[in-house]
Amino acid sequence: MLATASPGLQAAARRLTRAQALCVVRLPRRRPTRSTSLRAVASAAAAEAAPPAKEGAEELGFQEMTYGTRRRYYMLGGKGGVGKTSCAASLAVRFANNGHPTLVVSTDPAHSLSDSFAQDLSGGTLVQVEGPDAPLFALEINPEKAREEFRTASQKNGGTGVKDFMDSMGLGVLVEQLGELKLGELLDTPPPGLDEAIAISKVIQFLEAQEYSMFSRIVFDTAPTGHTLRLLSLPDFLDASIGKILKLRSKIASATSAIKSVFGQEVQQQDAANKLEQLRERMVKVRELFRDTESTEFIIVTIPTVMAISESSRLHSSLQKESVPVRRLIVNQVLPPSTSDCKFCAIKRKDQTRALDMIRSDPELMGLNIIQAPLVDMEIRGVPALKFLGDIVWK
Repeated sequence: MLATASPGLQAAARRLTRAQALCVVRLPRRRPTRSTSLRAVASAAAAEAAPPAKEGAEELGFQEMTYGTRRRYYMLGGKGGVGKTSCAASLAVRFANNGHPTLVVSTDPAHSLSDSFAQDLSGGTLVQVEGPDAPLFALEINPEKAREEFRTASQKNGGTGVKDFMDSMGLGVLVEQLGELKLGELLDTPPPGLDEAIAISKVIQFLEAQEYSMFSRIVFDTAPTGHTLRLLSLPDFLDASIGKILKLRSKIASATSAIKSVFGQEVQQQDAANKLEQLRERMVKVRELFRDTESTEFIIVTIPTVMAISESSRLHSSLQKESVPVRRLIVNQVLPPSTSDCKFCAIKRKDQTRALDMIRSDPELMGLNIIQAPLVDMEIRGVPALKFLGDIVWK
């Protein structure tokens, strides 16, 4: 199945092929020459991925994801340890091998994309993944680097960055009072949710920066459920918070504008207010992006256990409240068919069957397109292994 894969991977592929009678159709793709520029390669690959003629009703298979939609953003999330990274990375490889210039992004503070691709992707910058047919880049957002930048900025001119900002908004007195209470250190500590805020800033770049326009598919490997829900709700929170700050500034501005203008502070205040308003507008764009069924889809990843299915049900309920579009549920690590089971496997299969029955009767999950991914007896690591997994999952 994979000429370049290890003997163990080839053996696993043969076992699963016999067990599940898989029929994998590989679409021929033209490999670019090394002398071709990256943007030219991306343009040619995107043109090659133009949708072919289709007959009959639209299905929620990989063909629909590749050719039947212009949907650009795919977010994979769920409980920790269910295989989100492997599923996200395999989807990215599958997109790239079907002609889509693709970017896979990890928003999880505990990154594992590098491990999944068996390639160093750290550093917080775009790194090209070696192996796929079309351009595939990966990005591990670096929260620690951003925290250090926050600390550095907060020591601007020997003072606190927060105080400088609050001074410019005419709220410096509040910071001074906090300082008298010995709470100044709190102002220079990276706030809770910074990781999610950094991820949001990257999404804004995807919307606005020219360097990301080449990617026709962007796959997010998100953090476990709690982090992901904070990420999705952050635009609403920031929008409301910025609105309150601007209203507060407006109330005190009328009383202090005359004094501030004498000392040359009025322009600085207005500049800070304008930046906040711009940030607010960007948050609205991100919020609309997360909820746009034409451009975004959230895919829940789970495993066949009662605890994981229960959390997936709650996640789907929360996503529905946030109006985030969900159409697919991946059930990972399902035991493949077998004519004989040991005692352990028989008990495990019984537990998995009970969990799968829960999905069919759960009002939150029963309407989703269910994709079962088999449990394999080897580690999915490296592009050949991810292609192997992708050919099974994304059919």
